[in-house]
Amino acid sequence: MKDFYLQPKLISAMRGYTKKQLVNDLIAGVIVAIIALPLSIALALASGVEPACGVYTAIAAGFVVSLLGGSRVQIAGPTAAFATIVAGVVATQGMDGLFIATVIAGLLLILMGVCKLGSFIKYMPHTITVGFTGGIAVTILLGQVKDFLGLTYAAGVKPIETLEKIEANLAAAGTFSPWALLVGGISLAILIIYPKLEKKLPASLIAVVVCALLVKFIPALDAGVYTIGDLYTIPAGLPRLDWGSMDFSTEKILAVIPNAVTIAVLAAVESLLSCVVADGMVQSKHNPNAELVAQGVGNVASVLFGGIPATGAIARTSANAKNGGRTPIAGMVHAVVLFLVLLFLMPYAALIPMPTIAAILFMVAYNMSEWRKFVSITKEKRLANILVLFVTFALTVIFDLVVAIVAGLCLHLLCMLIQKLCKK
Repeated sequence: MKDFYLQPKLISAMRGYTKKQLVNDLIAGVIVAIIALPLSIALALASGVEPACGVYTAIAAGFVVSLLGGSRVQIAGPTAAFATIVAGVVATQGMDGLFIATVIAGLLLILMGVCKLGSFIKYMPHTITVGFTGGIAVTILLGQVKDFLGLTYAAGVKPIETLEKIEANLAAAGTFSPWALLVGGISLAILIIYPKLEKKLPASLIAVVVCALLVKFIPALDAGVYTIGDLYTIPAGLPRLDWGSMDFSTEKILAVIPNAVTIAVLAAVESLLSCVVADGMVQSKHNPNAELVAQGVGNVASVLFGGIPATGAIARTSANAKNGGRTPIAGMVHAVVLFLVLLFLMPYAALIPMPTIAAILFMVAYNMSEWRKFVSITKEKRLANILVLFVTFALTVIFDLVVAIVAGLCLHLLCMLIQKLCKK
């Protein structure tokens, strides 16, 4: 009998499941959780929300996507791709606007999966995905210059767009802290050098622990470097949603629909790209429609649990596969471990220095930039591809992802039309 087209991969993965695989999944899940913790906090801060929101996202979306998803090893959670979108929505529409946009995006993803649109996502032009991914990487990098250099903005200055952030950084240049740069430099050195020497522990965790201890016990650094606890409140225990303060008006819903569509499309593209990478690593074949439904349910669960938009995280998914994870059990274990951290260890996140968070995000930006693909497309010397690539990249940096994707698609279709007309 043919499997149901939305059947979660967990069902087939459990057939013939062994104790040995359970042990491997448990080990992989714990390792991925260790990797995900500092990344989730860093990505939450890059998204303009409280640090705990990133952990909430990794727990709720991570568990649901593994439970219902179409991949054996997919790990879902907050990703850098969403950082600029989330930051923009929060700044203009507030957390209630982000809640509404994410729920709508989740429902759209479920609808896409039910309507069997999973296989169509692969037709998104490669030049557009490389262009907006590179653009997002640049915006993340520029957004972390403030914390890496220890800059302090003037009262009331809250830049949203990339160009505004550059102006604010230049205006605040006089507040530069050499101690912040020192901690940021040490963090960056650990992130770059440590993986070349030893790979048993995540470099980001080593950087966080080392630099937190330095700032805690060296008076000059303690006085000259901001930590998460200096700028944010770290809640203990489970999240609490303030439903009474949320605005669910028709005006608010209409205002966030464009962002909801962007979140849904980006979640679909990123998650399915991650599934393709994972397939190659574990010799499996994912179910794209089940994955879209799982991503939709996972995003709704994330914001109900106090989180932000989520999608498949390629780096964490790869780490899962490399460390022996072969079934969705590993992803579920990763979420459970993070849940235990949330209950018992989350207050210690207040000790993490902000320059260390910036350094982690610098590495995230570099790894997601796909600069090699950028160079490869340019070397092909196909004018249409180069034009689409650079227009999408520039618009992502200067404006936002919505404008970039729409303009990139329109330009791509126009170039295809011109090419067909020229052949006649």
